[in-house]
Amino acid sequence: MDIEELRTFVELADAGGVTSAARRLGVSKSIVSRRLARLEADLGVQLLARTTRGAALTEAGATFRNHAAKICAEIDLAKDSILPAGDVRGRLRVAAPLSFGPTHLAAVFADLARRHPQLHLQVCYSDRFVDLVSEGFDCAIRLGHLQDSNLIARRVGPIYGKLVASPDYISAHGAPETPDDLLDHQALMQGTEAWHFMDGRKSIAIRPQGRFKADNGTALVAAATAGLGIAYLPERLIEVQLASGALVPVMTRFPIPPAGLFVVRPPGQHPVRTVRILTQLLIECFDKAP
Repeated sequence: MDIEELRTFVELADAGGVTSAARRLGVSKSIVSRRLARLEADLGVQLLARTTRGAALTEAGATFRNHAAKICAEIDLAKDSILPAGDVRGRLRVAAPLSFGPTHLAAVFADLARRHPQLHLQVCYSDRFVDLVSEGFDCAIRLGHLQDSNLIARRVGPIYGKLVASPDYISAHGAPETPDDLLDHQALMQGTEAWHFMDGRKSIAIRPQGRFKADNGTALVAAATAGLGIAYLPERLIEVQLASGALVPVMTRFPIPPAGLFVVRPPGQHPVRTVRILTQLLIECFDKAP
């Protein structure tokens, strides 16, 4: 049993198929299959069962995957500790939000790859809540107010929000003056989330209602611009619309408390060196005054 067999198995388990794992590892499918066969022969158990959709973990495989991933992470950490200061290599898998990532984070990822030519960087953009451990991500970039979890989070900058609507919506329905007024308006939302405002030093939470919901911030921007309702959005996501007048701030007497941009990673004693470097780049980019 060697480290490449363990690493290949972890990739297979996370990718769910030989083709995807081979693409991630940069090797042929036959090499992936041979490494898995040797590992299973060494252990004397079947780790993956082939299905019509690819490969699924057996019960033994699911148990072994977590141990194998930890071993690979420890090896990577050991290599990290003896590399020259500027030498960064290996693989970094990052989950980033689809609404914010391509426009505001992609340049940071590109800069990271440019500075470190031996680093293999894979970024997956999605607004769904990614399970870092089970899906094999080294870290994720998340916006807003983090819920309690066992993940380790590092705040890399503030996110300022605004309550906005289109001029057409305001002309037809008026603008809310207080948080309670929002209950009489159409709210554009991701789900059933509460909206938070400040009244001086007092925090106010409102659960508005609306007929249009989307799990993507860009879709909510489009809905607000089309005059479907009032949206609670990060300023960075609506810079163009605010500048053009397609969206205007409403209820400005009750500002939205700042949220955060975070790097979150699975629990462990030490962050991977590549995660530390990415975190520092994000701090340099986002930890600024509004």
